Amino acid sequence: MDLIYTSYQHFRSWFSGHYPRFYNLCEKYKGFIKFFVAGSSAGVTNLALLYFFYGLLKFDVILSTSIAFILSFLVSFVLQKLWTFRNYSREQVTRQLILYVINIAIGLGLNAWLMHLLVNVWSVWYILAGVLVNLFIGIWNYIVYRYIVFKE
Repeated sequence: MDLIYTSYQHFRSWFSGHYPRFYNLCEKYKGFIKFFVAGSSAGVTNLALLYFFYGLLKFDVILSTSIAFILSFLVSFVLQKLWTFRNYSREQVTRQLILYVINIAIGLGLNAWLMHLLVNVWSVWYILAGVLVNLFIGIWNYIVYRYIVFKE
């Protein structure tokens, strides 16, 4: 662990010395950047596991998708809890996990409703609609995780 911490401190010192304005910007929005990286990691995990189970092992697509979703959900929960929001409480894990699942369900409903509204009602191009909806849900998730699920 000391090697990781020491390496991180060296990188941080180098980065702040060479790119001070960008470093200050990153420090200012550190929480949101970590949230984005953790969420992207979960997304990549989901796609990699889907490819592994369906593409390589030839499992059924529904089974593969379900396994990939569950495992990437766990990756997301652990990264958001421990890394993004630095919440190390073991006593609240069950409550946090339940709130996390509820928020995922709300996000799924919001996703479907907003996509329907943008694409079917307002005739927005589906790719643009997807980007807008994902940005909205990302901001929604950050607020819910920070102030409700993993609150101090």
